[in-house]
Amino acid sequence: MSSLTNRPPRREPRSILPWLAVPALVLFVGFAVLPLIGAFALSFTTWDGIGAIHPSGLTSWRAVLTDPGLPHALWVTFLVMAVSWAVQTPLSILLGTFMAGRQRYRAVLGVVYFVPLMLSSAAIAIAYKALLDPNFGLGAGLKIDALSKDWLGRPGLAFGVVVFVVSWQFVPFHSLIYQGGVQQIPKSLYEAAQLDGAGRIRQFFSITLPQLKYTIITSSTLMVVGSLTFFDLIFVLTEGGPGDATRVLALDMYKRGFQASLMGPASAIAVILVLVGLALALLLRRLGGRDAGASQLEGA
Repeated sequence: MSSLTNRPPRREPRSILPWLAVPALVLFVGFAVLPLIGAFALSFTTWDGIGAIHPSGLTSWRAVLTDPGLPHALWVTFLVMAVSWAVQTPLSILLGTFMAGRQRYRAVLGVVYFVPLMLSSAAIAIAYKALLDPNFGLGAGLKIDALSKDWLGRPGLAFGVVVFVVSWQFVPFHSLIYQGGVQQIPKSLYEAAQLDGAGRIRQFFSITLPQLKYTIITSSTLMVVGSLTFFDLIFVLTEGGPGDATRVLALDMYKRGFQASLMGPASAIAVILVLVGLALALLLRRLGGRDAGASQLEGA
């Protein structure tokens, strides 16, 4: 007994969990933090992308902030963001709720719905550009005058096409998020509602939507922040036209930096994009809030 009582206390092994986060931290710093710092530093310089970099103080910022095209690009960016959110959110919620059912055919439809997300944005833009061609596209081939309009040559129609294609591509992703959220809602809530005589529509508005509050916040944050980075699809589909009708801020940054060789102003726009995205994400988080009681029932 004395040998057992005199035994030194056993040391607990040091946890290795913090070390498991090191690779992800290194990747985040290398591909997110350092490029952001570099872009911020370049915004105070004059550089054509090839020659020497010359410090220029606030010259690039002054050129960007006084450019009358900046407010227009911001307006188009926020307009695409708002309209695409208004289109994607209800469709994603309905499709996610539908796919959360247990019928076998719904799983097959869920796979079909997910196909657009696996395609390249540039390939999607090329396909839709060919389909919407007024002379050789779908409308001309089917002899349907309503589809033979100059979809990409009129400002209003071009903007609508951009929103439609964006929604077509990304609704499956957000539907998957809502599907997971719906499947986490306690079944007892629906059983109690059925005992009270509530139908499916009443259950949807009284149980499903309130329980998806934080899922909606998460999905909306991804939509809003992702809308700031729309570039490849718009560049291939409309190149910002007709005129500047679809010239979003990310496309404006590309044209300044790689077409006009103005890396300083382009870097300033990149910093503005980061700040706007951060502000919107924090705003959505603040609007969502979080209380202990609701978070226990939340399915997301």
